[in-house]
Amino acid sequence: MQLFKHLPKKSLLYTILFVISAVAYSQDYKLDNDTSFMKIEGTSSLHDWHINVEKQAGNIVLEQSETVSVKGLNLTVESESLKSGKSRMDKNTYKALETDDYKKITFKLKKTTEIKSLGDNTYEVKGIGQLTIVGNTKDITMTLKIEIKDDMVLLSGKNEIKMTDFGVEPPTALLGTIKTGDAITITYKTTFKTN
Repeated sequence: MQLFKHLPKKSLLYTILFVISAVAYSQDYKLDNDTSFMKIEGTSSLHDWHINVEKQAGNIVLEQSETVSVKGLNLTVESESLKSGKSRMDKNTYKALETDDYKKITFKLKKTTEIKSLGDNTYEVKGIGQLTIVGNTKDITMTLKIEIKDDMVLLSGKNEIKMTDFGVEPPTALLGTIKTGDAITITYKTTFKTN
């Protein structure tokens, strides 16, 4: 405090408050499964299809000062929580995902490449993450939206990947007469909370 000993008490208080407000702080938010949504969509030789993800977990760490930066983002999906509402389709999905050996699908943000403010505590984030499916890890590029609201963070986005890039053979049915397309689209609206 020797540095500030010649300042009046009121000026000292303002100086300390200014310094504190300028310091960046990190906040860790945990994924809330009950209010989060993830859907996987694809095509087949018969009709389009979709599967909902029922169990996911993870966290996001944000650092806030004058701007926002993402210091961490981790997501885990339980492979057998993918549900289509059709038992035969679910069985084929679990076989393709080798769920006896690989219980989870994981994502970890590797780095952000750009963060743009959209106003009202909303940001567009571009980055590169590591997606692991059936033990195969690949880098994927992504663009997502982050909204900060009081004690929670809303994350949303959409990514297209190819199953074969991760060593997953697109499922078939009826002795191979129905074939699933290689490309799938993952759409997510994820809620993270401080508590």
